[in-house]
Parts: sequence; structure tokens; C-alpha cells
Amino acid sequence: QLQLVESGGGLVQPGGSLRLSCAASGFRLDNLAIGWFRQAPGKEREGVAYISPNSGTTYYADSVKGRFTTSRDNAKSTVYLQMNSLKPEDTAVYFCAAGVVRSTGSTWYMASKYVYWGQGTQVTVSS
Repeated sequence: QLQLVESGGGLVQPGGSLRLSCAASGFRLDNLAIGWFRQAPGKEREGVAYISPNSGTTYYADSVKGRFTTSRDNAKSTVYLQMNSLKPEDTAVYFCAAGVVRSTGSTWYMASKYVYWGQGTQVTVSS
């Protein structure tokens, strides 16, 4: 069965940090780009970060730039999202997604470009 599994979510105070992991099961991630998305209640899903297959290109949403960092370990078929200086507005369900998505600034955030999706992990930033 082909699936992505996110982990690492939880409750954290403002200013805190979390690291999300996205592990592939049943396939390898070597040739696939990974996108991180989030969806808050009542809001549309938005692209948060992108990493190309060889880690050569990353993109970030303006709202998280300088605070979030994505990386990957293809040998482990795992991708990470390090989230620092978290704010209450970062509260959402976070998803990872994989697909053949070109490293262009105009498409990485389009959810329709990704084929495989994880089930999501809840991140809550609150005091």
C-alpha cells in the first residue's frame, strides 16, 4: 500500500518549535518533490513549503519564511519540516504530499500537482 505518514504534531506554546516528519511507505521518495500544506478550520488548504527531489530547491510561503525549514533524507524516504518561532496563526492540520512537481515558483503550492497525500497531523500553537 502506497502511503505517506506524518508525525510530530502536537500542542506547543507561542515561540516554541516542532519538527514534523513525513515517511513514505510502499514506495521511495527519491524522484518525487514534496510539498507541505496546512489547513486551518474554515480556511482553504495552503502551501507552506516545497523541496525538490535532490533538495536543491526549496520554496516557502511568505508567512513562514525564516521560521520553517524543510529537509529530506531520501535513504530513509523521509521528509522533515522544522518549525520554529511558532505563532497561534500557525495552528492547522499539516499535510505532506508527493508528486512530480517541477521546481518553479509558480506551481509548487498547487495542491492539484501532488499525487500522494498523508493523513495530516494537528499542530496547535496556544498558551
